[in-house]
Amino acid sequence: MGRSSESVGVLLTRWKEGDQEALHALIPTVYEELRSLARRYLRGERPDHTMQSVDLVHEAYIRLVDQNPAQTQDRGHFVAIAARLMRQILVDHARRRRASKRGPAQKLQLDEALGLAQTKAVDLIAIDDALTELSKRDAQQGQIVEMRFFGGLTVEEAAEVLGISAATVKRDWSVAKAWLTREVRKNTHGGDEAVGES
Repeated sequence: MGRSSESVGVLLTRWKEGDQEALHALIPTVYEELRSLARRYLRGERPDHTMQSVDLVHEAYIRLVDQNPAQTQDRGHFVAIAARLMRQILVDHARRRRASKRGPAQKLQLDEALGLAQTKAVDLIAIDDALTELSKRDAQQGQIVEMRFFGGLTVEEAAEVLGISAATVKRDWSVAKAWLTREVRKNTHGGDEAVGES
């Protein structure tokens, strides 16, 4: 793992210096991690979803080519950026489906990390809207949710990427989960289950 992380660091440095081939070499190094993220995203999607995990990783790769590599600090940060892109891809897909069919939006299983039962299907667009609103209110909390929930980073990894203490990540993560849970419940149940201010 240490050697793998080191090679990722070298490839990221080369990519930042303008070497596009470094990105092509980087993807195989983190491919299984990205596939695991993609499977996690797609697990809660509707059964007839047309996108497979490999499709999601490839679409994220295409978008990564257009990213500014200077924003990428290390392996954890790279994976967090890829996770954000995967979320955007699925939200774009859900919005197109909603627009074309005018039917129900795609559903995503929101796991216990946001305080809802695992069996609770929640509108993917509602999750994205709530996270976008959270990021406007508190950019750091939005980043922590993306890194922890969507990127699968640990508290320590998120703290390192953001340059803050693990205690701050834990506190912001807790506050962000409560806020997002309240917003998603409010938007999916007409406010009946909104959590009171604490």
